[in-house]
Amino acid sequence: MKYKFEDIAINSTVKKKPEESDKYTYIGLEHLDPENLFVQRYGSDVAPIGEKLVMKKGDVLFGKRRAYQKKVAIAPCDGIFSAHGMVLRPNEKVINKEYFPFFISSDAFLNEAIRISVGSLSPTINWRDLKELEFDLPPIKEQERLAKLLWAAYELKESYKKLIAATDEMVKAQFIEMFGEISNEQSDIESICETFIDGDWIESKDQSDSGIRLIQTGNIGCGYYIDKEDKARYISENTFNKLNCFEVKSGDILISRLPEPIGRACIVPNGLGKAITAVDCTIIRLKPICLSEYFIAYTNTTLYENQISTYTAGSTRQRISRKNLGTIKIPCPPIDEQQKFVLIIQQANKSKAELQQSIQNIDKVMKSLLP
Repeated sequence: MKYKFEDIAINSTVKKKPEESDKYTYIGLEHLDPENLFVQRYGSDVAPIGEKLVMKKGDVLFGKRRAYQKKVAIAPCDGIFSAHGMVLRPNEKVINKEYFPFFISSDAFLNEAIRISVGSLSPTINWRDLKELEFDLPPIKEQERLAKLLWAAYELKESYKKLIAATDEMVKAQFIEMFGEISNEQSDIESICETFIDGDWIESKDQSDSGIRLIQTGNIGCGYYIDKEDKARYISENTFNKLNCFEVKSGDILISRLPEPIGRACIVPNGLGKAITAVDCTIIRLKPICLSEYFIAYTNTTLYENQISTYTAGSTRQRISRKNLGTIKIPCPPIDEQQKFVLIIQQANKSKAELQQSIQNIDKVMKSLLP
């Protein structure tokens, strides 16, 4: 049966000016993780400025600004929420409260919310538009049945995600155990590189929708290249030649010197094709004394992260300079020792890939249960 959104959800607009004690239970959009119903962190060092929305434990928090980020979560406690979001409660005459969070996080709802967002730099949803949208809902009894299935699937998915995180922690701990004490075998990062240069400065006017791939800082994930943008950017062959751009090759390591987090690194995989990278990425080609997978594993340890923090600078936008990045120390044991560790990484990655596949399968099942 079709319902207007204003008949499905109650939009709570109660606000308050934060007091000092409110800093402990403040949730901002930065605290919400895309496609994660559970809030993993909250609170602020100081009381937030400006009026905030009052939330109650169990409310559904929805990021109305930049809705394409798909930030929907359940409030873990009473507190205050960003005014750039919405505090939603189910109309239980129409929608089951256990089913409600899954409906708000569904493609059916989010795609419509994104569609009606207004503004170019920071698109935002207006309640007057959202409340008029119509959605199909199954009968309440069917919602109750679906909610039980959805929560069982979601909890299984979360357990798999925890196993992936535990695997990553195991690899980090193994690195420290094997190489954390070999200070006499440490080298500057730049000294173990055949190539250690910045990417190219590419202005917006030189970008296009096809041609030679432009890898931007937001594309870089940990491990292997991960495309985090909805739409890839490119430059033309003519621009490539005119600017004398440096071509990125498969096997190169890219390090982002901008947040977030500063210093994250990835290996460019095979099959990417001709590509360049942005000026705030450092391009590394290692000498034969260091293996790429070993190097990437090092960038995920506290040994590396603590040094990055030491050299990070900037007031409005923090970054690390290429010069300082090059002076960071890396343990550089013999290749056979690195290879032993790489075998551990490869086995861990195999296990993670199987878990990721299970998560993808669960996601498919969950989507099939939603409108």
